[in-house]
Amino acid sequence: MGQSHRSLKVADRIKVVVAQILETKIKDPRLGFITVTDARVTGDLQNASIFYTVFGDLEQREATAAALESAKGLIRSAVGRELGTRITPTLAFFEDGLPESALALDSLLSKVHELDAEVAQLRKDATYAGGEDPYKVPKIIED
Repeated sequence: MGQSHRSLKVADRIKVVVAQILETKIKDPRLGFITVTDARVTGDLQNASIFYTVFGDLEQREATAAALESAKGLIRSAVGRELGTRITPTLAFFEDGLPESALALDSLLSKVHELDAEVAQLRKDATYAGGEDPYKVPKIIED
């Protein structure tokens, strides 16, 4: 079953609040250039999964993950204040696999373009296997 309208609204609000908190309140030097890409909330609004991307290498991504884990309590309390719901959801941060997927897709597309160019070159030099007209011509019976 799909998510309810309320859980979608709460997830969208959590995404905005977390992005604002990371930009203004968290001053951890380990926190890299981070973008909150998505937030998902369970139907009972008790658990929230927050997806993010980090611009940089593996070391910066690991440092950002550690900074988010250490600031999780502060972020959760700010989310609880902003939401105003009876239950403040627990937060879990996940690194989004979108950049790696995009790189894999780009490499596949470049491989396809190379193979298309190779086929076009082969087509340029190709000749017909059965002559110009491969279809049988009907016999004309003369009376």
